[in-house]
Amino acid sequence: MTILITGATGAVGRHLVAVLLAAGEDVRAVSRDPEKAALPSGVDVVAADLADASSLDDDVFAGVDRAFVFPSDATDTFMEAAVAAGVDRFVVLSSLAAAEEFPRDHGSASQVHHAAVEAAVTSRTDRWTILRPGTFANNLLSWAYPISNGFPVRAPYVQSAQAPIHEADVADAAAAALRSEEWVGHAIAMTGPGALTRADQVAAIAAAIGRPIELVDISADEFRAETSAFIPQPIMTMLLDYWSDTLTTPDRVRPVTPLTGRPGRTLAQWARDHRADFGAA
Repeated sequence: MTILITGATGAVGRHLVAVLLAAGEDVRAVSRDPEKAALPSGVDVVAADLADASSLDDDVFAGVDRAFVFPSDATDTFMEAAVAAGVDRFVVLSSLAAAEEFPRDHGSASQVHHAAVEAAVTSRTDRWTILRPGTFANNLLSWAYPISNGFPVRAPYVQSAQAPIHEADVADAAAAALRSEEWVGHAIAMTGPGALTRADQVAAIAAAIGRPIELVDISADEFRAETSAFIPQPIMTMLLDYWSDTLTTPDRVRPVTPLTGRPGRTLAQWARDHRADFGAA
């Protein structure tokens, strides 16, 4: 049978496709433009728009028994079509915010979005696994422009501590959940293997690219003023609340080991994997 991947061209999706192919699975990916998907030759790439029910036809679902659900605004439309087509098993990429473990999560942009995604799945089937990663290490790519151009990183709450997770660990966890019945009905929290201050996160990138990076500690108000043109207000509030809270209470580590069978990749490894994004030769 075939595993259907939505979000296959994203950071998690590309890793997931590669892992499943290496494991010998039949993989189908959905893309609005298959010619631009640039996925491996072993992947059956079909043209569809998850928000357009008329495009979710037999070409998408024929022979599919399991699906990876990327958390898009079109999840309701996709799930309605997938369940009607007889897809039996779903692994959903969500967010730790959806668990509402902290006051900052209630009503946050991430919680509202991912709770709706989870509901679109769990209201239609009980054959689900929900993956709830915390902050992605890929969020640190917001520093790529200043670092690659030799400018300082200007950031608030530089002594707050988060546990960023490597996108490849999320993909490995998704692959494990898709290939096993063990995790049906489970919502699984996961983070990177260690909580590091934002200053230590900059230092990890500096070590990976082999040159120092200046870090300037700015106030929350300065951050708002400098980034409000391109960070929406709900996201701004969510980020500042998160960094402020983890100044006094660092992220609790939630290992991926139960799913993947090995420790999670460190931030140092992530930084080495992304050296080119930060201007390293």
